[in-house]
Amino acid sequence: MKYIFCLCCTFLLPRLNAQTAEDRAGVERALLNYVEGFYEGDTIKLMESLKPGVHKIGYWKNKTSGAYDFDGQMTYADAIAYSKNVLLKKNFAKPGSVKKAVVLDVSEYTASGKVYAWWGIDYILLSRHGNKWMIEQVLWEGPPQAK
Repeated sequence: MKYIFCLCCTFLLPRLNAQTAEDRAGVERALLNYVEGFYEGDTIKLMESLKPGVHKIGYWKNKTSGAYDFDGQMTYADAIAYSKNVLLKKNFAKPGSVKKAVVLDVSEYTASGKVYAWWGIDYILLSRHGNKWMIEQVLWEGPPQAK
């Protein structure tokens, strides 16, 4: 019986420690940096949260057909350029725009989250690099109303 208890502790205790308050806060900060980077035109926040090889794809609702259409991939360079354009044109998110980051799961080296923004909902996968959480993949869907 002692052997089974020790074996369980060996495998379960490290998993219990994998999700610390500091990790959750780091994941949440990466998620908020992501949405705020786009809202505020802040390239620094985007660079702090996006991996250079980020894979971001999504779907917009077509105003003519009413169906969701694939909107293509936004690369790291595209995201930075978009953010710069927001700042240049002062095309910031409207006051009161939805901005919510939800941490769904945190493991030792991987995490997932969900972001609610004016453009819809993003499901996000992150990975730990040292003590920093970085966004690896984003899958988003625009709101039900037409683009």
